[in-house]
Amino acid sequence: MRPDRSAAGAEARARIRAGFAGPTSGMAPGLVQANLISVPADWAFDVLLFTQRNPKPCPVIDVLEAGQVESALAPGSDIRTDIPGYRVWENGALSTEITDATEAWERHPDLVSFLIGCSFTFESGLVEAGIPIRHQEAGRNVPMYRTSTACTRAGRISGDVVVSMRPIPATQVAEAVRITDRFPAVHGAPVHIGAPEQIGIFDLDSPEFGDPPHITEGDLPVFWACGVTPQAAIQASGVPFAITHSPGRMFITDEPEDTYRR
Repeated sequence: MRPDRSAAGAEARARIRAGFAGPTSGMAPGLVQANLISVPADWAFDVLLFTQRNPKPCPVIDVLEAGQVESALAPGSDIRTDIPGYRVWENGALSTEITDATEAWERHPDLVSFLIGCSFTFESGLVEAGIPIRHQEAGRNVPMYRTSTACTRAGRISGDVVVSMRPIPATQVAEAVRITDRFPAVHGAPVHIGAPEQIGIFDLDSPEFGDPPHITEGDLPVFWACGVTPQAAIQASGVPFAITHSPGRMFITDEPEDTYRR
């Protein structure tokens, strides 16, 4: 790995540990970002099976064994402190949002953690191709929506697919599809283009997660499967305890995006 890329990941995580609490879109460009879901060991198989049966919204890039907090994708990291925001869930309900999960971790020292590929990873490829990233332009978090598309159930886990949306100029949609299709480990190509009502989204200005979109004339709404899907499944399934990232606030690895480009 090129030393400058490794240093960029470590610097981003250090900045987060020092208090940065915003969305990570655009941070450490060229490095893989990841969603987090951590559950007690007795729920880990259900979550693993859920991710295997639903690889489009839940592409796993690393699994940390019970009690482990350092990812092999980022030596020296600590997933309890190196994400800008965390959500703590109890019995399927959001209990609290915090910026340091160390104390929450102590309640379940056997937590098994899954890092799931994030579409922020392929945004640098879109930028390099001259495709605008509207939420970055507006200084906002990416909008994310629940859909009416059900995931494949796995054991005790079920729920609907969550998608992220990026308004793309109509003339550049085909190029955006081509670029993102090369990144299957971070959701790959879009799951839907245009007509949001066809996937159960009836108000683009009211996303369930993230910020309202900034849409320019001539843009089409383009939807990618999203790693927030496990959070919707936690809610739907009443998982007794879980820790996740806050939507839009990711774990930044040391892995270059080319690692997952096909």
